[in-house]
Amino acid sequence: MSGIGPPEPGEGTRAWDGRPPRDPRPAGRARTALTAWCARHRRITFTLLAAAVLLAGGGYLRATRPQEPPRPQRPRAQVPYPVEAAYVTYLDGRPAPAHAPPRSFSFAVLLSVTSGPPVTVTRVTQPYAGLNLTTEPQVPFQTRAGSARKITITMHVTKCGKAPRNASLPFLDVTLRNARAIQEQSFILGRRYAQHLSQALEVACSNRHR
Repeated sequence: MSGIGPPEPGEGTRAWDGRPPRDPRPAGRARTALTAWCARHRRITFTLLAAAVLLAGGGYLRATRPQEPPRPQRPRAQVPYPVEAAYVTYLDGRPAPAHAPPRSFSFAVLLSVTSGPPVTVTRVTQPYAGLNLTTEPQVPFQTRAGSARKITITMHVTKCGKAPRNASLPFLDVTLRNARAIQEQSFILGRRYAQHLSQALEVACSNRHR
């Protein structure tokens, strides 16, 4: 060897300055961590986007899905009118009560209530000016559905000139009330009642009863 000084580095080598060579692995680890963070960030972003797409699609389907028509509700059964549920029929003639005034006579009718709430009879009248009447039981009285009540009607002749001698189609006006309405109904009681009324008026207005 000739000369004085540090030896020259050989071919393919680097000069050494007394410091240890740098380890390349830390830079490699940093790149690996960055790559993993980016991949995780992409997965989170993709998951959020997919959830948003699903929610939007579900809302669209819900909005565009044909709506089922509401089920029709069963109408509540209405309470019948009193004249639809109550009927009056003629039974027979009766002797007038002992306390009745002269020229009085009685007969019986039957009030039947077929359905609905109870029906109350508030008034019973007849169309002839020469007669007045009373009932037993006295009005008002009530009859329940599915039952019948016998009513005794006593008529008193006040003026024979205004009483019919031959009643062809006599009727009673009955005022009925239930939970739905108050109504007045004219009940034609038939041929037997017409005959009974005509005979009773003939006897009451004969000469010996004037």
